[in-house]
Amino acid sequence: VFAGGRGKDGAPIITFPEFAGFSDIPDEDFLNVVTYLTSIPSLEAASIGFIIIIDRRRDKWSAVKASLTRIAGAFPGNLQLVFVLRPSRFIQRTIADIGIKLYRDDFKMKVPIIMLNSVSDLHDYIDKSQLTRELGGTLEYGHSQWIHHRTAIENFAMTVKTTAQMLQTFGTDLAETELPNDVQCTEELLSAHTDHHSKLKDELKLAVKQGATLLTCIREPVTRSANSKLSPDELENVATVERLLAQLDETEKAFDQFWTKHHLKLEQCLQLRHFEHDFREVKLTLDNLMEAQAGFSDIGDSVTRVEHLLRDQKQLEEKGQEPLEKAQSLALHGEQLIQNNHYAVDSIRPKCVELRRICDDFANETKKKYDILGKSLDLHKQLDKASKWCEAGIYLLASQAVDKCQSQEGAETALVEIEKFLATAKENQLSNPKEFYNQFDMILTPEIKANAQRILQKLEDVQEMFDKRQVSLKKLAAKQTRPVQPVAPHPESSPKRASPKTTRPAGISSLNRNRQAIVFFLSCVLCCTIGKHYSSPSFFSFSHIINELIETERVYVEELQSIIEGYASEMDNPNLVHLIPSTLQSKKEILFGNLPEIYEFHNRHVGTEIENCIENPELLARCFLKRKEDLQIYEKYCQNKPRSEALWRQCGDSIFFQECQRKLDHKLSLDAYLLKPVQRITKYQLLLKEMLKCSKNSEGTAELEEALATVLDIIKSVNDSMHQIAITGYEGDVSELGKLLMQGSFNVWTDHKKGHNKVKDLARFKPMQRHLFLYTKMLLFCKKREENTDGHEKTASYSFKNSLKMSTVGITENVKGDNKKFEIWYNGREEVYIIQASSVELKNTWISEIRKVLTGQLEACR
Repeated sequence: VFAGGRGKDGAPIITFPEFAGFSDIPDEDFLNVVTYLTSIPSLEAASIGFIIIIDRRRDKWSAVKASLTRIAGAFPGNLQLVFVLRPSRFIQRTIADIGIKLYRDDFKMKVPIIMLNSVSDLHDYIDKSQLTRELGGTLEYGHSQWIHHRTAIENFAMTVKTTAQMLQTFGTDLAETELPNDVQCTEELLSAHTDHHSKLKDELKLAVKQGATLLTCIREPVTRSANSKLSPDELENVATVERLLAQLDETEKAFDQFWTKHHLKLEQCLQLRHFEHDFREVKLTLDNLMEAQAGFSDIGDSVTRVEHLLRDQKQLEEKGQEPLEKAQSLALHGEQLIQNNHYAVDSIRPKCVELRRICDDFANETKKKYDILGKSLDLHKQLDKASKWCEAGIYLLASQAVDKCQSQEGAETALVEIEKFLATAKENQLSNPKEFYNQFDMILTPEIKANAQRILQKLEDVQEMFDKRQVSLKKLAAKQTRPVQPVAPHPESSPKRASPKTTRPAGISSLNRNRQAIVFFLSCVLCCTIGKHYSSPSFFSFSHIINELIETERVYVEELQSIIEGYASEMDNPNLVHLIPSTLQSKKEILFGNLPEIYEFHNRHVGTEIENCIENPELLARCFLKRKEDLQIYEKYCQNKPRSEALWRQCGDSIFFQECQRKLDHKLSLDAYLLKPVQRITKYQLLLKEMLKCSKNSEGTAELEEALATVLDIIKSVNDSMHQIAITGYEGDVSELGKLLMQGSFNVWTDHKKGHNKVKDLARFKPMQRHLFLYTKMLLFCKKREENTDGHEKTASYSFKNSLKMSTVGITENVKGDNKKFEIWYNGREEVYIIQASSVELKNTWISEIRKVLTGQLEACR
């Protein structure tokens, strides 16, 4: 029994009361009970040592001996004293005295064993207040209540442990949860986690309530009576429960802190998904708005047309107000999210910048269009005013009767009319042509310019008519004239030429080109605006690019490793050989190509060398230049790709690949991962271009340009080789033709000295479509063919038609009549091939390469 009593030095007291069946208790049960009792006191009290009281007053020496033997052999705690209340009967007491002397060493106890004759002797060692009534003490002890309290404490401790485990499990699940990519899934996840959190909080409240109730029950005697005091054992129970409650409180606080962070992240994720959803909708509306605005390229050819365009522009502006306001509001909302320390700042800020950029672009473009249309309206009003003034002038001249002008008075009257009309010329005519063209230069399309020239010419003609009429009238007014035969009035006309017809100018194609130039200019402005945000060093820094390169390189190597270990190695697994289709047997090298070689190269060299560039980004270019030759392994891989794809189409749906994909937990099938090397070499090109943007006019720019050229050369070589392997019908070995320098499609005419003239003439005017392959030793002429392969997309092949040895050809760089043509001739122009490129630039590139080949051959001969 552990009643909670203590010795004078605070040692816990355990009492073994009189019990006839003590020796019948199994050793295991005895050990469990004693172990439990010694675990109840605090570590501090237990370290003092336990005091054991064995009450055998009504028993025999054999019971005393058995108790001491069992305690000596199985007591798990630290012993301080052992008190034995010896048997009270005279004979048994005598036997006990003799027995304790004879068997003391057999008990193997290192502590004193004190034999007591009576309870009063015990009181000399232990205070009565620490002993129960059975031992003459005053300590209140109820065994059933003690068991009830201990059971409740154990249950509460188990509840605390279970609750802590539940919180930990839930916390782990929260930490491992991937954030969804859409609004609905995010809302569902937030709701599910919130419900689970509420249930766990309810469990916590129940546990705290259970502990508080237990604490109240233990303290109930003190609460009931102010004179009552808790025993040391009860105080230990109170301390245990308080410790468990404190542990529960700490667990709850830690969980609440974690939940607060997780809940905030989920709410921010939901805010982000709503923001992204609204951004996509607003962006689509704005793009349509910008597209509609870009369609307003017409500047009008009359006042009525310009006014109609201004009304349309006004309607578009009014239509755009709502989406523009939404865009500004959404950008403001994004800025608020950033200010509230949203975790996805890097995703939100570019979208806010994009929204404001589009709004600014629309406003700027609208202002530009209003300015242009305003100038166009002013121009056409001036042209209309001038045209009407000309018509009024012609009408005035035509209405002056010749017979009335023959007299001095009539001539003077006509002169006054003309001078009065000419006084309005300044406000109705156009400014001088040079000033007019300078004023409206930005909107002078060929059509408008032709119309302006027509009206200017009309003004000149009318002015000339007035000048001549004034000269005639002044002569009549200055002298007396003899009567003349009156004649019918007739309108004056220009003696030089008739007024031009008001037909539409023929320069329509020129007008279209001019409009296209305007649209192109606006596009360039838009591109430059975008470039200010996304190509500036502040956005793409060296460290950003290096870190991205390192991270993508790590992922790339891991993916290659998973392909090799999860697919290629499994093809040699005897347990899976029955799943491999017969078409795939012994064709691992065809399916995977030199992928293991690429993996070894990147795993051993590339990743480590790129990481060494973190502190010195300028070394990155040297890495690519150093590994220039090694990167040629990608050409070999791409040359094998068509064979690999053809094999995959035959057996890609087999159970073997499905099983491998399931084990790897890959979301994509193998063919998607086999495209990774092709994508990787392109990734290097993009990142090097970004680094060049960040390092303009700085040290290392030349090396970066050389590294980019190296990667581009590899990509070109890969592309050329992909075309080369599609050549069919060539009987020789393509690998013996030297390096493939260029390839491309051309129009080709042939001219042979031998053969029927009619056939030769037909050949000249009907070009052949030929795909040319330029090697250092040979020029191949092939015909491109496209074929469907098993219902898949068309694949190109090149049927061999003819070849020319580069050691015997000559070249004519310019062909009269077409700057995109050049000639390659053979055997002293016995055979001439006229080749037409799609552009002058392409022609010059081919001529340059051919010239290098021929120059190299000449130097080799020398």
